[in-house]
Amino acid sequence: MSVLVDTSALYALLDRDDQNHEAALAALPALAEQELITHSYVLVEAVALTQRRLGADAVRSLTQTLIPGLAIVWIDELSHAAGLAALLAALPTAVSLVDMVSFHVMRERGIEGAFAFDADFRSAGFVTIP
Repeated sequence: MSVLVDTSALYALLDRDDQNHEAALAALPALAEQELITHSYVLVEAVALTQRRLGADAVRSLTQTLIPGLAIVWIDELSHAAGLAALLAALPTAVSLVDMVSFHVMRERGIEGAFAFDADFRSAGFVTIP
């Protein structure tokens, strides 16, 4: 089974002060048998957030330790357009373009679960882990 990894989970793993840090660490053993997938928009978002909030060492940890263990879907023009169309249809909404693209990737690939602490995934009908 595949699980999509969201920015919220990556960040929680990195930031010891994040309210979800312990839950993220505790979820890792259950995820060990899963194919962990993310996409290029999550990578951009995660690197930017980590750089801004945690600094250079955390960015190195993210890019050299966490990301190499993930299968990466590179977002193409069609997937971008699908995510943008979903965002525009949902406006006004607090759901980000990155999350809309995540939902598209998940539906396209039949992924039912997300390693995420973002309630938007549950609202969109997906299971969140933990």
